[in-house]
Amino acid sequence: MKKKIFGIGILLILSLSLMVGCTQNKSSEKAVSATNKNQAETKQIKEFNVGYLATTEDVLYYVAKEKRYFEEEGLDVKLFLFANSGEGLNAINAGKIETGPFGTAAPLTFISKDFDLTIYGGVGSEGAAIVAKPENVEQYKDLNNYRGKTIGTVRLATGDVVLRGALEELGLDWKKDLTVVEFDTPTAVLEAVKKGSVDAGVVWSPFRTLAEQQGLAIAKQSGELYKNHTCCRSVALTSKINEQPEDYQAFSRALIRAYEFYKTNENESIDIISKYVQIDKDVIRTEVYGPYTDSNPNPDKAAVVKFWGLMNKAGYISSDKKIEDYINTSIYKNALDEIIGKYPDDPMYQKLKAEFKE
Repeated sequence: MKKKIFGIGILLILSLSLMVGCTQNKSSEKAVSATNKNQAETKQIKEFNVGYLATTEDVLYYVAKEKRYFEEEGLDVKLFLFANSGEGLNAINAGKIETGPFGTAAPLTFISKDFDLTIYGGVGSEGAAIVAKPENVEQYKDLNNYRGKTIGTVRLATGDVVLRGALEELGLDWKKDLTVVEFDTPTAVLEAVKKGSVDAGVVWSPFRTLAEQQGLAIAKQSGELYKNHTCCRSVALTSKINEQPEDYQAFSRALIRAYEFYKTNENESIDIISKYVQIDKDVIRTEVYGPYTDSNPNPDKAAVVKFWGLMNKAGYISSDKKIEDYINTSIYKNALDEIIGKYPDDPMYQKLKAEFKE
């Protein structure tokens, strides 16, 4: 009898132990499940469609993508190539992409026509050039010789506006004193110059160096006509920036980190660019690290305002809008402050801070 009672006791103890064990296991499973769920939520990133042009000036975008800075900042960035800034801005306006580095002239032109766009970051400065046949290049170094000539440009290109503004300052009316032919791509401009259907052409990086490789010559760098002019700017719909500023701030953080990398890792940056702009790496090095262009995430509000004035003065646009209302500097400022908070001693980030003005 005692053995039976003892056996029953053992069974009761085992049953209770199993019940407690099962309860603990279920609790543990719930805890593990909750932990995994939290980790999944933490790792979840947001899809962010981004346009770009086939130019070496977009180095910050390429580096941020390849070094996974976008992903680390919570964005699943997919890059889409466009032939020119107009196409890219139309895609932004249609809601097909969230942002892109589409010049200065192009977004300002769209804004003058009441498009809901805001410039919130920088990408590059200068970087365009006027090219011609070697036997003609000397005469095109003097803008006074452009009277009666035919000049090829890319529609809405920043370098195009720089040239028209410089001609206007000399007293030449680009609408009457010469003929401007707009093409869809810089490649088409180079072909037109080589064939002689235009006398000279305006192209951007890296096509100015490619022009020399194809037997043409550079008459003027855009920086010679307008020192430190802005080129590509990061642009987005104003409504989207207002609705989701944290996404654009995350995007800007990635570009700021990319700036530090491109400034301190020349060879690897060139390798990265070559994946997106498939040309000789020596050309990439000349374009990206040469004296005629620079890439920087700073929106440079003052420079954009100045460019707006040039466009109006040159008759490229006619608008009395207050362009300052279409430039957002807080996205970049907040992003830079957050990066410096993590890397307070990094000299590149401190340099960006010293250069920034709201």
